[in-house]
Amino acid sequence: MEMLNVLTAFNAFPLAELEVGKHFYWHIGSLKVHGQVFITSWIVIALLLIASLAATRNVQRIPSGMQNFMEYALEFVRDLARNQLGEKEYRPWLPFIGTLFLFIFVSNWSGALVPWKLIKLPAGELAAPTNDINTTVALALLTSLAYFYAGFSKRGLGYFTKYIEPTPILLPIAILEDFTKPLSLSFRLFGNILADELVVAVLVLLVPLFVPLPVMMLGLFTSAIQALVFATLAGAYIHEALEGHGDDHHD
Repeated sequence: MEMLNVLTAFNAFPLAELEVGKHFYWHIGSLKVHGQVFITSWIVIALLLIASLAATRNVQRIPSGMQNFMEYALEFVRDLARNQLGEKEYRPWLPFIGTLFLFIFVSNWSGALVPWKLIKLPAGELAAPTNDINTTVALALLTSLAYFYAGFSKRGLGYFTKYIEPTPILLPIAILEDFTKPLSLSFRLFGNILADELVVAVLVLLVPLFVPLPVMMLGLFTSAIQALVFATLAGAYIHEALEGHGDDHHD
């Protein structure tokens, strides 16, 4: 079991804590950092940077190899952002939604493909970044900040009138909705990835040869779906903030 810390940014400021077992920490001054999450997160970031550099090092008119793969990924993310935000609004938000999708996608797949547990630490063990509630909560809070910024930057203080429309009686419900959005994003992703890894671990322990393979393949599929769901919902929330009440819907 991993420590369940609800943090604003990768274990920097704990809001609530439930700890089971041993964990690996870095102490930076008075700040205690969850080292396991940092290590695996930076490995995923390094993989994405290496892939980007390899794809853009020698750009060809007719793409092949890594360039072809990265262009396909870019086209997929562009279509995802365009479908959620519309042709007029998607371009400024493409880097954010694309980064969310790629980071979550690679993180999820690393949990199924990389034998993290073989890497020994002084305490605790490594796992996929999204297998830790700290990472998923941080990503969900970034999404919340993004759609608040989107609404405020487009509509100014008028954005907050959505909390009292069509009647001020709905103010508590509107505020509660803003709290449930990041909660649902973070716990959906965390729960699915954790459950998948636990199922595979149990099957490997009980039937170590052939039975876990189909489950692992299913895990790769569901991991990709979870990344898609998270990025799609992030785009939908940003679109909702940009559109606002009373604005014309755009495709």
